[in-house]
Amino acid sequence: MDAGLHDLYRQHLAAVTARTASALEESGFEGLIAPAGLPPCPVFDDNPYPFRANPQFRLWVPEAEPGSHVVIRPGERPQLLFHQPADYWHQPPALPKDRWTEQFALEVIGDPAELRRFLEPGRRWAIAGDRHPAWDGLGDWNPPALLNRLDYARAAKTPYEVECVARASTLAARAHAAAADAFHGGESEYGIHLAYLRAASLAEDDLPYRNIVALDRHGAVLHYQHLQRSLDGPASSFLIDAGAAYAGYASDITRSYARRPGRFADLVAALDVEQQALAAAVRPGVDYRELHLAAHEAVARVLAAAGLLRCDAGTAVEAGVTRVFFPHGIGHLLGLQVHDVGGLMAGPDGGERPRPDGHPFLRLTRELADGFVVTIEPGIYFIDQLLAEAAADGRRALIDWAAVDQLRPFGGVRVEDDVVALPAGARNLTREAFESLSQGAGPR
Repeated sequence: MDAGLHDLYRQHLAAVTARTASALEESGFEGLIAPAGLPPCPVFDDNPYPFRANPQFRLWVPEAEPGSHVVIRPGERPQLLFHQPADYWHQPPALPKDRWTEQFALEVIGDPAELRRFLEPGRRWAIAGDRHPAWDGLGDWNPPALLNRLDYARAAKTPYEVECVARASTLAARAHAAAADAFHGGESEYGIHLAYLRAASLAEDDLPYRNIVALDRHGAVLHYQHLQRSLDGPASSFLIDAGAAYAGYASDITRSYARRPGRFADLVAALDVEQQALAAAVRPGVDYRELHLAAHEAVARVLAAAGLLRCDAGTAVEAGVTRVFFPHGIGHLLGLQVHDVGGLMAGPDGGERPRPDGHPFLRLTRELADGFVVTIEPGIYFIDQLLAEAAADGRRALIDWAAVDQLRPFGGVRVEDDVVALPAGARNLTREAFESLSQGAGPR
């Protein structure tokens, strides 16, 4: 960890310590245990799934090893119980020696069950993480009164967290550029995916989520999950939704490409213009639901300009035509989790801020505050199922079906940036990352 990031980390840890102490007091607990977790095994198998650290643990610790724990006692330095098993089947983790460890009372444990000997009896503990039989009776598991407060607060990122997302964005932008080159070079989905991993120096297990690498009609599948190995010929369109991680924090970026000029390329360019305007509107005090509704107005303008409507943009929004082409939410919170927690919460005590009528898939309904990191990701897709539904009801007369049929083979368009809400205005981490590539800067 470099000196600049370490200074931000110390400030981050102080802020997290203070808000955790407050949440513990308000919910009636005297300490918090956050286990990193253990990788589970599939049923009837001893080969574990890839390890994903508990985000309640990663909030404190930049490096996560399975079986480790963070123990929080208000008024004291946080304690890190670092799991270093005696193991000749696998390479045991090295004891971390980076500067961030100075902030912890560090102890080495050989077995996760050793947690018990570090806990004072009689203290009321809360445990935030997956249940484990070795820890039964230690405290209250995932008490809602505490987790609601912790999750609600996590929406606002500290400067350290923003910097981690920025660094993850730089890694991802470099890999996106390599993926675009692979597409233009005629690679398959699998070949593009490998180019992405190589450029980011990541293994698949290091990705914050599974890459979406979609050529042609596959771009109409919102979470397309396959990697086609071969092609009959060069694809005409390409949609990639892929990120990277830095110290546990994710970036989440989508880009769409056309192989040659034409109607689809114009659609990509027009949506990109509208997307940047939406991203620029991210700032504290903005109700994210209003941004989502503004995105439907933007999509309607693009549809009208592309000749896909037989009505004006306002009618398309009112009649629900835009939801045929843009069925998902404008975005979500981003941080330790790609779809970060707390997006629908009404307050630290819980409850839910409702989604707008007719928009069931929006993942964030809160008013933005200083430090919120959100995605802005409008899309236009040619999804057979939704188009068939529209063709069977009153929306049929509002859509130019000949234009739709011309664009169906291209699948869809999505443009997604990661944006920070700041009092001075939006900070677009994704555009910054791509700009650093154009200027020849490497990842920080």
